Amino acid sequence: MSSVVQLIRSASLADAPYAYAATAPAGSRLIFLAGSCPLNEDGTTTAPGDYAAQAAQCMQTLTKALRAAEATLTDVISTRVLVASSAQADLVTAWDVVHAAFGAHDVPSTLLGVTVLGYDDQLVEIEAVAAVSGA
Repeated sequence: MSSVVQLIRSASLADAPYAYAATAPAGSRLIFLAGSCPLNEDGTTTAPGDYAAQAAQCMQTLTKALRAAEATLTDVISTRVLVASSAQADLVTAWDVVHAAFGAHDVPSTLLGVTVLGYDDQLVEIEAVAAVSGA
């Protein structure tokens, strides 16, 4: 099943590793996902201190949440990646994992450094919105 999401790029904007905008046709069913957290099945935080491992766990969580809503990563229309750090290198480490997970579907994204996230030892959280056919 192909995605209803259309990624939009502009030659008049700086080259970026993501689309600048995305659309979904009228009548699409929007899916608003809670922030995906790097939690193990027992509720503990995965890989304390490891930005890349936590980003990978967040992507696994996001993929499972999408599946529960009958969607996939290619149905994602936008993301917000939150990283508990003021160091740009830490943000880039998390971003590289997220970007790789989305592959060619370079969804519009915002990458933010924040002071703290909700769980003990949590460094990364990923919010997303997806769109699928409205039937």
